[in-house]
Amino acid sequence: MKAALQSLVALPAFLFASLSLAQAEYVSIEMEIDVNASAEDTWAAVGDYCAISEWLGIDCEITSGDGGIGTVRSLVGGRIIEVMVAQTELSYGYTQPNVPGEFYNLYHGFMEARPVTANTSKLLYTLMLDVSNMENQEAKDADVARRRATFERALATMKGMAEQ
Repeated sequence: MKAALQSLVALPAFLFASLSLAQAEYVSIEMEIDVNASAEDTWAAVGDYCAISEWLGIDCEITSGDGGIGTVRSLVGGRIIEVMVAQTELSYGYTQPNVPGEFYNLYHGFMEARPVTANTSKLLYTLMLDVSNMENQEAKDADVARRRATFERALATMKGMAEQ
């Protein structure tokens, strides 16, 4: 009897968790810009983990780590926390960890300077997140458009920094 009661209590939680996972709606926002500088020079100008303060115009503080994988940066006075989860010579990827009690959108970003020729490169920036918490398609589209516009402006700023 006790096992049957525990199963009945656990069933709604399992079903809710299954429905939540089944309803995730991941979007990928892929952006790039051509740069008249080598990938190495481009990355040297914009690739520091807190260079985001220069090209996005927000404050950044390294709160732990040495700039490599596992480094944590705090943005906008601590309102946004990002953890570096991937890194190469010319790229890094990061995520925003779950905040207890808030919807977790699994936000990830990836930035790369990709060589095109010896003297030119592309800056690529990709965002990935779950927009299933938004009330309708119009709200989802507006959120994606806002993020794209913000990071395309950042890419243009990075291009200017690298081409100086």
